[in-house]
Amino acid sequence: MNLPIGTIVNVLAIVAGGSLGLILNKNFPEKIKAIVFQAIGLFTIVIGLQMAIKTDNPLIMVFSLIIGGMIGESLNLEKKIDNISESIKLKLKIADNGFTQGIVTSFLLFCVGSMTIVGSINEGISGDRTLLLTKSILDGFSSIALASSFGIGVIFSAFPVLIFQGGLTLLASLFQNFINPQIIGQLTAVGGVLILGIGINLLGIKKINVINLLPSLVIVILITAVSMLI
Repeated sequence: MNLPIGTIVNVLAIVAGGSLGLILNKNFPEKIKAIVFQAIGLFTIVIGLQMAIKTDNPLIMVFSLIIGGMIGESLNLEKKIDNISESIKLKLKIADNGFTQGIVTSFLLFCVGSMTIVGSINEGISGDRTLLLTKSILDGFSSIALASSFGIGVIFSAFPVLIFQGGLTLLASLFQNFINPQIIGQLTAVGGVLILGIGINLLGIKKINVINLLPSLVIVILITAVSMLI
């Protein structure tokens, strides 16, 4: 079994970049923070669109989002994540209003993308960490900008990144025969829609409950796998 070394390097890059972003956060004027926030929002929308339009089966995408959203709403995931984040803030005495948004936004940007999925699978199957190491550099620089806007929550996003991305590597190592390009493509496309939702939230266009749509990432794998058997 291949260990998730690439993910560990990625996590360290996020922590390092986020720490630098926190230092910059204290020295940035509010108008600079505002324009950085808007730039991140626009960039996020572009990335989400690029990923979403790669789907080769829009029906799988829409049904995955609908079913996943219904499950997320039923479980009230957003409220549960908020409660967990608030609990962490209280225990660590963190005075940061953007803590939860920083964690969720950073986690989704760092983890719901083709480099994450393909890179983790490559490491799990063949031990090739090239994509994840490249992603680590990109995430390190991204975390500087994110932390300068959202604060310390960006650094804490390293923990769910470790669990999700490292888990993908371990699962890929165990279930090599199940993973194929079609599943990767559909998973990436649905992830792009979620990232697009984040961009809309960042720009204040409309509040999208992205957290409650997270089950879509599991549902799209199941629907795609079933569709391949029919």
